[in-house]
Amino acid sequence: MLINELSKKTGVSIPTLRYYENYGLIEGSIDELVKSNNYKQYDEILIKKIEWIIESKKVGFTLSEIKVSLNDWFNNKLSVNQKIKIVQKKIGEVDTKISELKQVKKFLAQTLKEVENGKC
Repeated sequence: MLINELSKKTGVSIPTLRYYENYGLIEGSIDELVKSNNYKQYDEILIKKIEWIIESKKVGFTLSEIKVSLNDWFNNKLSVNQKIKIVQKKIGEVDTKISELKQVKKFLAQTLKEVENGKC
């Protein structure tokens, strides 16, 4: 499939897909027999990879972290224990971020009270 079809199937914009390709997360192939254009073809498996990238980003993985584990994850080069460690590490990072955000919220709530009471 061409990149526009991949974009429609995944809901990811063409510029983002091109960025992912330039970054090394996905790869298209050029048909050497076609000399009239340089259109790349993209496999159906990329749909699952792109969905995995999107979900990984949503839960806090960086593109750098995704790049390190994406192909190994999909090619079953990671053991169950390795996958568990990756996820547990991210859970720890999320817990830290939650703690930090609770402190920010506490500070903002205190500041709001001071403003409402004319102390700030």
